[in-house]
Amino acid sequence: MKAVIVNGSPRKNWNTDQALQKAAEGIIEAGGEVETIRLYDYAYKGCISCFACKIKNSKTNGLCAYKDDLRPVLEKVHEADMVIVGTPVYYNYPAGQVRSFLERWLFPVGTYMWKDGKQIVIRDKVIPTGLIYTMNCPKDMMENWNYPAILSDTANTMQAIMGHNELLYICNTYQFKDYSRYDMDLFSEEEKRAYRDAHFEEDLAKAKDLGKRLAEMAKQMM
Repeated sequence: MKAVIVNGSPRKNWNTDQALQKAAEGIIEAGGEVETIRLYDYAYKGCISCFACKIKNSKTNGLCAYKDDLRPVLEKVHEADMVIVGTPVYYNYPAGQVRSFLERWLFPVGTYMWKDGKQIVIRDKVIPTGLIYTMNCPKDMMENWNYPAILSDTANTMQAIMGHNELLYICNTYQFKDYSRYDMDLFSEEEKRAYRDAHFEEDLAKAKDLGKRLAEMAKQMM
């Protein structure tokens, strides 16, 4: 069973990265093989609306036709049995690199065709997917800012196109190693550190469980 983890954070070994490392551990424990891809290592565009993936009798077979640095990544994701995407939240949405990746990955798999009230998709089985959001804001602030409604749209699209999605929020993350260096008075460093010490390991455990659970589901789909 092949799993691809897509890291949409520019920072290495920080919140998103650590959560995805734990998800990878869960996948491996379930007997899967994991390849992690860092989107910020690649230069690419979002969808350019060429609609090559929608041409009748297209040879793209659910794969974006545009060739740039992202094409090899899309080929790996296209062949994967499960996919987990991790991203920080920037201005209420997934990171820009992630948005561009999702356009290029999901749009060719979905179609403008419908049958029995359902969208026709170009895949031969359900591909279990996971979406992990990390964010600086605490849970109550996330809810007050309507993040669940906004951020769940991406999860719902992954669910509709790939057949299954599970969503994990990791809130109130520790943003800097030294808060004194930055213009920042919205959050207390002491409170951030205390929350991280009390909750981050629990969040990482949830990420590991997510990886393991999706891997076990993917094995059943094979």
